[in-house]
Amino acid sequence: MKARRGELNRSALRLLEQLSAGQRPITPAQRADADRLIRHELAAMPVPDHLVLTEAGAAFLKRKAHDAQQRPGEGIDAFRAQHLSLAKASPAAGGEPLFDEGESPLLWLARRKGADGRPLIEPHQFQAGERLRATFTMAQMMPRITANWHAPIAGKQRDGRGGEQMTDKVVAARQRMHLALDAVGPEFSGLLVDVCCFLKKLDEIERERRWPARSAKVVLQLALEKLARHFGYQSEARGRDGAAALQVWAAEDPASPS
Repeated sequence: MKARRGELNRSALRLLEQLSAGQRPITPAQRADADRLIRHELAAMPVPDHLVLTEAGAAFLKRKAHDAQQRPGEGIDAFRAQHLSLAKASPAAGGEPLFDEGESPLLWLARRKGADGRPLIEPHQFQAGERLRATFTMAQMMPRITANWHAPIAGKQRDGRGGEQMTDKVVAARQRMHLALDAVGPEFSGLLVDVCCFLKKLDEIERERRWPARSAKVVLQLALEKLARHFGYQSEARGRDGAAALQVWAAEDPASPS
């Protein structure tokens, strides 16, 4: 029997949360709550008077934690969220869309080192790629993405998503996407969109484009370096001006139109 939050009283919820730390003996006063959790298959009693969390119970707690953090309009369903490792995007994109960290090819590259002991992509390159991804998400471009990145952007218009009107935030995010992709040029823009926004793996890109094996990593590094330069990121701050560039971007996008 699947449980909904409204079917459990506070004491039962509290007991369920305590089970996340491991098997727990129950007192006679907790018997009714324990029976309720067992009835909903959120807990089990493998030995007398000792309660353990079930897989369904762990999923229930994850949905509950997600619901507590979710703001209206974020659009990640709680039942989907229980299977994801969610993280918020950088505030530089004008908001905090939720992402599954496990999906990101950039995160995979940033966590692994090459033969020289250095990460496959540098931290400032990873930051630039994730900022592009956050902007892409905020721009709501996934349903209507095309190869034409230079089409004019209208003011407020219908965007094909159930008749909703685009907000100023969406329009601004689309403008930032255009500016960033114009800055890296047509040689790199398609690759950055594939990896950062559509989350394609490098071997998949090499097959599609008939590139030599392991060549996509080199091209991606060049593309991310150019993107990082557009956003004002660098591998290290150089003097007073360099430090200022790294500190200011979160408050105001230097590429945004005034």
